Amino acid sequence: MRKLFLSMVFGVLASGIVCAQESEEKLYYNDFHKWQVRLRGILVTPDESANIGLIGGDAAISKSFMPELDFTYYFTKNIAAELILGTTNHDVKAINTAVGNLDLGDVWLLPPTLTLQYHWNVEENVRPYVGAGFNYTIFYNAANGPIADNVDYENSFSPAMQFGIDFDISKRWFINIDAKYLFLSTDVEVDATSALGAVVNAEVDINPFIAGIGIGFKL
Repeated sequence: MRKLFLSMVFGVLASGIVCAQESEEKLYYNDFHKWQVRLRGILVTPDESANIGLIGGDAAISKSFMPELDFTYYFTKNIAAELILGTTNHDVKAINTAVGNLDLGDVWLLPPTLTLQYHWNVEENVRPYVGAGFNYTIFYNAANGPIADNVDYENSFSPAMQFGIDFDISKRWFINIDAKYLFLSTDVEVDATSALGAVVNAEVDINPFIAGIGIGFKL
């Protein structure tokens, strides 16, 4: 999935550079707005793997569907920065371990993400973009599940890749389709002293693919 996503991003970027100059006279550039806001519904699909000490096995992290809000500021007609805000909840399990599958409860993720984007026009009302930036994920309100006495997730920075398309439906309103991939990892400490007589540490790659659709407004 990661290779496919990266190839799509670079392919879209290459095609955008070729046609950017041809788009300079399009209607969008005569109706320029520095600020935009979008509200999307997003589906977060983790591409998880784990290195679990002592008991081995892997991680299984559930998908999550949540709203997402973002604000975009245009430095020029092509270059913009986007701040993405949202929070998601995921069920977590350790699977195929030496002691079987373990329910580790659930955890909330707050992953504010900042990307630098390149936008261009392919039609007067069709505006693709690609972006890259970074994310800082905060793990909070972890529920431990029936096995663990406590589960602790380490907050972490990660790179982010993005591409999407805006479809104008009026001078200020537009429909947005967006996809992001976060190269997100965390260290997890599972205190299972009561059930297993041990504290288990794990390195977990979450690497979520985030697909969204929503509506936007030019301020």
